[in-house]
Amino acid sequence: MKVDVSQESVPLFAALGSKTRVAIIQMLAEHPANVKEMAAKLHLSNPVVAKHVDLLENAGLIKTERIPGKAGLQKRCTLVVESLEVAFPKRAPVTYQTYHSSLPIGQYTNFKVTPPCGLVSTSHIIGEFDDPRYFMDPERFNASLVWFTSGYVEYTVMNPLKTGQHLAIVDINMELGSEFPGGNSNWPSDLSFFLNGTNIGEWTSPGDFIDKRGKYNPAWYSSGVNQYGTQVNLRITDMGCWINGHATSYNTFAKLKLTTAPLWTFRIAAPKDAAHAGGCTIYGKGFGNYDQNIEFDFSYTPSK
Repeated sequence: MKVDVSQESVPLFAALGSKTRVAIIQMLAEHPANVKEMAAKLHLSNPVVAKHVDLLENAGLIKTERIPGKAGLQKRCTLVVESLEVAFPKRAPVTYQTYHSSLPIGQYTNFKVTPPCGLVSTSHIIGEFDDPRYFMDPERFNASLVWFTSGYVEYTVMNPLKTGQHLAIVDINMELGSEFPGGNSNWPSDLSFFLNGTNIGEWTSPGDFIDKRGKYNPAWYSSGVNQYGTQVNLRITDMGCWINGHATSYNTFAKLKLTTAPLWTFRIAAPKDAAHAGGCTIYGKGFGNYDQNIEFDFSYTPSK
C-alpha cells in the first residue's frame, strides 16, 4: 500500500496509532482470526475489539467477512496489506541568490613568509626573488603568481549581505600548489585555511608541478619553475566546511562570525611545523591551468 501525507490518509495513520491495533495486525499477519479469538488473546471484551477492527477496516488495512460458526455468524478478519509506503510532500526547492567576488591574489592585507618566495605579474617579476620585503611592494596588487616556503598570506573580504538577507553557502575557489625550488611534482605540502581567525580545514597539495607548461602562463615565463596547481574548492555552510567534497570542520556561521562581521579575513597558510612542510604557490588570473583569481561565491536567501 502506498499513501501520501494528506487529509485522506488521516484514518490510516490514526488506525496505526494504537498498541492494541498494532497487536491485532501482528496476530492477523500469522493467520486470519475472528473477533472472539482476538479478544481472548488480548484479554479484552468482544465489543472493544470489534471497534478496533472497524477502525482497521475503514483504514483499508484488513477486510472482514461473515462466516458460519458454532454460535451463528462470526466476523473473520484478514490482513490485506503486506507493506506500507508513505510518500511525503516534496520540499519546495530553496531559491538562492548569489553574490560573486573575484579577489586578485596580490590583494592580501597581511602576510608573514619565508624564502624561497616571490611574486610575478603577467608581464614581469615584482621586486626580487627570495626577499619577503617585496611582498609589500605596491606592485603586489598586480601579482598573478605568489609563492613562499612557509608562513601565510591573509586577505580581507567584504561581507556583501544586507539587512534581512540570510547567508546559506560560501564557496571559495582557487588554484594552489606546493613550493619547491625549480619545481617537484612529487612534493606534498599541508596547507591550512582560516576564516576570521578560525581554522576551517587542511588540504595536502600533491606537488609543485613542472611536467608541462601551465595552460595560461605568459610566453615569457620560464618552463623550469612552478607551472600549474590543483583547483581547490572550500564550501562553508552553517554545518561546517568541506574541501573538494571532504568534510574538514564543523564550525557554524556564528562561531566563524560570518553573519555579524562586516569584513572577513581569509588566510592561506603553509605551517613550517606541518607533517608535510612543502610551501605554497597561489596561481591567479593569467597563470596555471585555471584562468581565475581567488573566487568567492556567497549564496543567500533574499529579504522577504
